[in-house]
Amino acid sequence: MKKSSGEVMSTGTRISRALLFLFMLIIAVLTLYPVLYVVFGSFKQNAELLVGGTNLLPKVWSIQNFIDAWNGADFGVYTINSVLLAVGVMVLSLFNSSMAGYVFARKEFPFKKLLYGLFVAFMFINVGSVSLRPLFELAISLNMNTSLISVIIISAGGAQATYIFLVNGYMRTIPKELDEAATIDGCTFFQIYYKIILPVLRPIMATVALLSFRGGWNEYILPLVFTMTQAEKRPLTVGVTMLKNAGDGAAAWNIMFAGATISIIPILLIYIFSSKHFIEGLTGGAVKG
Repeated sequence: MKKSSGEVMSTGTRISRALLFLFMLIIAVLTLYPVLYVVFGSFKQNAELLVGGTNLLPKVWSIQNFIDAWNGADFGVYTINSVLLAVGVMVLSLFNSSMAGYVFARKEFPFKKLLYGLFVAFMFINVGSVSLRPLFELAISLNMNTSLISVIIISAGGAQATYIFLVNGYMRTIPKELDEAATIDGCTFFQIYYKIILPVLRPIMATVALLSFRGGWNEYILPLVFTMTQAEKRPLTVGVTMLKNAGDGAAAWNIMFAGATISIIPILLIYIFSSKHFIEGLTGGAVKG
């Protein structure tokens, strides 16, 4: 009987592992297929893309699309704009999330749980285009509608709830004895933050930095609206889509795909070299210390 029970348990484990593997495989295919379609499509002729079909690999490989994309768009200016936008969003997100997460984890004040609950609730709410018009009108009233500064501020504020949640979770793994020892040594609340807490928050700060940089780099709707009349301030995401109109009559999907592939490379390289810190930050706050 014990052997039979062991066999049943072993069979159940195998089935669960097989189902988990199948589920992860489906998720991987759904995630990677659009990216691979764009990358391989960047080597295809436009006629092949317009006809469609299920062939992922191009019939004839061509790098002319990349040459046309580079010459057809001011990639140098667009890249600088994208870097400024992404870095600005990252710096502002790091500053806000680290301070807010520290305050929520260490400070007691009225309506703290209610305010934090609202932050967490907004993690699951995406206002999107509903807030775009009032934000743009506010930027016009402040004479900031022609600057990327507005885009940086709005983009940084959009995901603050998620970043604060991550930092607050990581803060709970840091012993409060560090704060108490620093207080005995005469440190103020803010001095504890930048002398003691910030150095310890490096793993989760790396995670927030990567997420916020990616968010700023991939931002499309806001830069499109705010730079509609100023082509020299467009980031790569907006400039690449304009390549679709580079064809003679028909949409030049091949050139746009080539431009999109070029724009993917920087953020991909950043993730490859910082993935270790990214995983450490996510897993570090998963277990409360």
